Amino acid sequence: MLLSDKIIVVTGGASGIGLECVKAYIKEGARVAILDVQQNVLEQVMKETGRPHIGLHCDVSDEEQVKASMAQIRQHYGRIDCIHNNAGIAAPSKPLHETSAAEWHILMNVNVFSIYLTTKYGLAHLQASGGCILNTSSMVGQIGQLHHAAYTATKGAINTLTKSMALDYACHGIRVNAVAPAGVWTPLLRSWAQEQPDTAGIEKYLEGIHALGYCPEGDVIADACVYLLSDKARFVTGCILPVSGGAELGYKR
Repeated sequence: MLLSDKIIVVTGGASGIGLECVKAYIKEGARVAILDVQQNVLEQVMKETGRPHIGLHCDVSDEEQVKASMAQIRQHYGRIDCIHNNAGIAAPSKPLHETSAAEWHILMNVNVFSIYLTTKYGLAHLQASGGCILNTSSMVGQIGQLHHAAYTATKGAINTLTKSMALDYACHGIRVNAVAPAGVWTPLLRSWAQEQPDTAGIEKYLEGIHALGYCPEGDVIADACVYLLSDKARFVTGCILPVSGGAELGYKR
């Protein structure tokens, strides 16, 4: 039980990588608070997980909603040990000049500003518990991606933000790390795949870019996240951990 009795907040935890992480955290003994904007999906997840876990409908780009949710979690559990900033969107899949101002702002607000908000309203709780923060990044934040400029910009921002936060909060004993997948079969990736010109060939492409030869499901990311939130990683901070099947070593064509 690597996460025995830890209280973990997971944003975007009702689907995709977030849901796989929620399952893994519970399996390792944690109590989980899920923040998600998808009300119907969240309700279904909570039917499956049940007590002592809680799910809160929350738009993580909205300051008042995040503030209220963090206060409710603290009131319910008495403390917060970890915050996993996982919520994110990937659309649109466009070059920068074709991206509208509205699309740019919503990507930045959901993917990056939300981390500011959970930190602002969760830091005091983490200071009290000696907790940690985990951000979900992506390999595209380091290597870029064709026709996906605004999204990759948010992930690049998360990488540098993670390192700066690690330095800022080390004095409080708070570790801050990020996990960086390449391709992972999630509803988000499948939606992105449908936007591509050659949807028929995109699955083969996604299998081929990973040196290990396949595009994984979210459980492989969840296992790495368990480690980063556990005491096994007690001397790891400021790390952007690739869980990518070697994709960053050079895309195969």
